[in-house]
Amino acid sequence: MPLRRKMRPSSASGRLETSVLSSILNELRESTDTTDPLSRRAQTSLGGPRLQTASLVSRSSFSGDTQEETAQFPEWLMKEFIKGQQRSHSIGLMENILESERAHHVSPSRSPWKRKIEQQITLEQLQKLHAAFQELEMNGYKYLDIENFKHTVKKCMGSHNVNDEQIETLFMKIDYSASGKIQWNDFCTYIHLEYTGQDRSCAQLKGITFSLPATIQEIPYGEPVVCICSLSNSTLITAREDGTISFWSPQLKQKRSKMMFEKTHKKSKWLMDFTIMTPYNKLILGTGDRELQFYEISNFEPYLQISGLEAIPLNVDYCYTHPDECMIFYGDDQGCVNILLLQSVGELLRTWNKLPKMEHLPNVSLERAALSPNVTYIRWKVHGDWVAQLNYYDSMKAVISASSHESTALVIGCVVGATNIEQQMKEIKERRNDSKARKGQATLGAPSSRAEGDQIVFRVHKGVKTFALSKKNNLIITGGMDRIIRMWNPYMPGRPTGMLRSHMAPIFYVYISDEDNKIFSMSTDNTVKIWDIENQSCLFTAYSKNNGIKGDLSACHYISSIRSLCVATDALAVLHLRLSSPPDPNLVISHKEPVLCCKYNKVFRHVVSCSEGSVVKVWDFESGKHLFEFGNAHGGSAITCLTFDHSGRRLITGGRDGCLKIWNYNNGHCLHTLKRGKHHANKWKTSVSICYMF
Repeated sequence: MPLRRKMRPSSASGRLETSVLSSILNELRESTDTTDPLSRRAQTSLGGPRLQTASLVSRSSFSGDTQEETAQFPEWLMKEFIKGQQRSHSIGLMENILESERAHHVSPSRSPWKRKIEQQITLEQLQKLHAAFQELEMNGYKYLDIENFKHTVKKCMGSHNVNDEQIETLFMKIDYSASGKIQWNDFCTYIHLEYTGQDRSCAQLKGITFSLPATIQEIPYGEPVVCICSLSNSTLITAREDGTISFWSPQLKQKRSKMMFEKTHKKSKWLMDFTIMTPYNKLILGTGDRELQFYEISNFEPYLQISGLEAIPLNVDYCYTHPDECMIFYGDDQGCVNILLLQSVGELLRTWNKLPKMEHLPNVSLERAALSPNVTYIRWKVHGDWVAQLNYYDSMKAVISASSHESTALVIGCVVGATNIEQQMKEIKERRNDSKARKGQATLGAPSSRAEGDQIVFRVHKGVKTFALSKKNNLIITGGMDRIIRMWNPYMPGRPTGMLRSHMAPIFYVYISDEDNKIFSMSTDNTVKIWDIENQSCLFTAYSKNNGIKGDLSACHYISSIRSLCVATDALAVLHLRLSSPPDPNLVISHKEPVLCCKYNKVFRHVVSCSEGSVVKVWDFESGKHLFEFGNAHGGSAITCLTFDHSGRRLITGGRDGCLKIWNYNNGHCLHTLKRGKHHANKWKTSVSICYMF
């Protein structure tokens, strides 16, 4: 009869246990019929005393008073496995090992990748292992020896996927004390530390950070900076809320500055956003008075304005499409996306520039501009709240907009409706040919709604504050009030492909660098992070106290030409990206600092080396490839000596800080720290060897 037991209603694995692994206990009993476990020496206790392994008692002989409730499947361990599967071991070790096998003709059975069973286990297999451990524990197996562990792993993972050597190596890594027995908690702890170590190694191998602290430039007291843009020569342009436009060098030296709005006795005019009309050397400013104002970049002279907009333009964008044709976009406070399609742009701007002035600017109303045969005005009702960000991407031929409205948090839509396009073109031609019809259509009226097939809508909890697109990676990322960066396939709005959680405040800005394959993000608490797209892991974090950025965050802009992040608060700050230099292919360096000691471990066939920079590195003896490392082992002190215990599972290091440390070096876990006594006058530990005696 399959062995069954009652489970708590809250247990996440109760359904798995009796169906998948119901016969594991019976199989273990059958496997021990020919061997007396009490007389068998623990195979993993090298040179140690004889140990009594787990007795294979029957369920009836196990007292219910001594049964302990087994732990739930740990949520943190599940997250680590999911992250590990998404990572797909992309830190470069797999490629290095395979390359080495080809070069050195290493047998597949001896491959270091093959020996690491913990790198092959899947989430489903982990759940099976958990259920097996639970069943065995409830039936008296408080600990598993190596034979029972082998049988359980083979049952859960399949004997064709693993071999005895792999399982024995994993058992010895978990059983670092060489006691000959392990529990489920020991297994979980090792796996968690293994994946944590991978994340650290991944971040170190990526070698990308921001130079800290940031370059800071104080700016005169006044209204906050609402927008930052850059020119092709890396010149920065900042716009303050009161209309002050300033040009800065990449080193934050101010070139010129001017207040764009003329002071009058009327109420103050507020700048909402601006963009650069590059081919025509113009700045386009969106104002709180429902205007689009055009200024010359060269001398800041006013050129013209389009007034009488339907709503306040909160976000402005521009795209040059064809010679003498362009599109101007703006998102407003009514959740609408507005588009102006302009033809014969040069002639059109010159014509408008000759119109009568209003407030020192030649003025044309949007209603009159829409009557021009060279202008097509489109207004889409897209969001249920004001537009937080809007950008047009020529690579997708689509405009993307975001808002805090959950149901329409992010929308990718076409410029002109793709459905019934022939009918729409017919209507445009009729309006151009019939002046009376044009005058009737000149009343702008209510916005239109896109057809369902003309847009892709993403629903996001608490909406979207900022987004970025990478056509190269087929990726959109979003950030907002819930402090989560979501990764999306642009054509699959159902669910995100990844979620990056680490920020402790709402996300203010995100950017995707196609050159470096990285994501840059900044939150309202002035914390900057760098993420790896492939691994979906955080590579670098700089908090406010580290980067030196103080005050309320108001604008961000990444300058790809100089690989720098410009941030506006009470001051301007620039964080310069620092990349690790590529290694010289003709120069092999194991450590950045002098290597002071190294030793061969015959149990795992590893070489462990320690450096003056307090870094411990583990190398595969057969392939010579780097497997794992952990730093700051003795703080900033050099490691002067090392050895292994008799089982070969624990590493003992001595440093110039006067301390001895005992490690499970396979995952970088410090087990014990032996500090020098108060009466020892000599601070430095300079011995060249350690004699381990237990």
